[in-house]
Amino acid sequence: MSNPPPQRLPLDALCSLLHPITVPATAPRARFINWGLSYECTPLTVFEPETEYQCELVLELARREGKTVRAAGVGHSPSDLACTTGFMLRTEKLNKIIEVGGEKNYVVAQAGIILNDLHAALAQHNLAMINVGSISDQTLAGVVTTATHGTGMDFKVISTHVLSLTILLADGTRVRCSRQDNHDLFVASLCSLGSTGLILQIQLEVGPAFRLKETQESIPFHDVADSLDTIAHASQHVRLWWFPQADTIRVSSADRTFEPRKPIATFLWHSLIGFHLVQLLLFIGRYLPFINPFICRFCAWLDRTKAVAVDDSWRVFNIDCKYPQYTTEWAIPYDQTKACMHELRDWLQREHADPNGLRPHFPIEIRFSDSDDVWLSPSYGRKTTWIGIVQYKPYGFNVPYRKLFEHFERILARHEGRPHWAKSHPLRPDDLRLLYPHFDDFVRVLNDVDPNGIFRNEYVQRHIFDRRGEAFGERVFKRIK
Repeated sequence: MSNPPPQRLPLDALCSLLHPITVPATAPRARFINWGLSYECTPLTVFEPETEYQCELVLELARREGKTVRAAGVGHSPSDLACTTGFMLRTEKLNKIIEVGGEKNYVVAQAGIILNDLHAALAQHNLAMINVGSISDQTLAGVVTTATHGTGMDFKVISTHVLSLTILLADGTRVRCSRQDNHDLFVASLCSLGSTGLILQIQLEVGPAFRLKETQESIPFHDVADSLDTIAHASQHVRLWWFPQADTIRVSSADRTFEPRKPIATFLWHSLIGFHLVQLLLFIGRYLPFINPFICRFCAWLDRTKAVAVDDSWRVFNIDCKYPQYTTEWAIPYDQTKACMHELRDWLQREHADPNGLRPHFPIEIRFSDSDDVWLSPSYGRKTTWIGIVQYKPYGFNVPYRKLFEHFERILARHEGRPHWAKSHPLRPDDLRLLYPHFDDFVRVLNDVDPNGIFRNEYVQRHIFDRRGEAFGERVFKRIK
């Protein structure tokens, strides 16, 4: 039996149906804070729907009340991308596997499924995601709508593995789109920042389950920079962890293998020392910043030996992000990587030589991706190098980061950098229009499918439509200093 269309319900009946999924204003989940402890907000109302029909009801109430709706998963984006002063729709309970096409290598899942749960479900069918980023704690929709990436010169961003989407549009229409059907809506939604509509279901291309054999070794900076082309193309999945104060780079090279599992994590090195001791040292460095370079060298020393591991693909792709953090990441054309790395190194060495200079944390992560055709993907039209930096928040305490990030971003911008959409950045529409040839096509689709801006939170209004002021996130969200 199908549910009646929500627009036929009287308002009191609509509110009655929504009551069981409404988070009380006094409950902790009525206040939203992201994983990095860098942004928080208090939405007007938080809903936790368990069915797609309940999503329709939330959207109908928003239309009647003239409110915006923001979908939010686990809040892993280290920006205010998920924040809102309107209705927030938490998607964690929309997490079902709907279909697994084993022979055709695809899965259909609800958009709120966490990647860790998706890995487990796929493994039961001897399947796996083709590529994965550094974490699997976020929702599938969050990965898709921000063009999240893994690493590999011949691997595109994860959004390109999407075969079709089922979206609930602002007017309540439920539509399926793909490269064959509703093409523009589909390509816009592959990196939509949650603004084309509420994604309900995702059909994702997957592949046979596989293991990866990863080799890690520490190499001096200049040796890596001089041989970058050889290193970046030597394995299927290459990523670099640069310890700037030690002037070394930890090179990770991973390839598919049929060898038995051989994980290498140990409690002594990876938990007691690599996690707890380092966090304590970072906390001390918060008050005595001159010791941060020594912490970096210590961590580089911990990782000085060559290591080889074999494990399930997603376990090798994923890393321990350790602690809450501020982070920024930018994508530059691959052919500018060497020049950018040298410019970053020169800057960081100047800061290190200055007794009052900036003291960055570590490591600087460098990854690669193939070019794609997703309108707002930072890898659009070019092979790409992703460079990201962090400032850890030991025990959740704040640390200085703004000046460091501003200088880093200026350097990356000089090398045609495009910021990762899930992370904070200063670019406005005039800047983004120069970086993305289809920026105006994206705006056109938003105006077509959501003319009243129901799905436009403050982040989207600020970066896509250049709306400024307190009402658009300039002050309304607490940016933890």
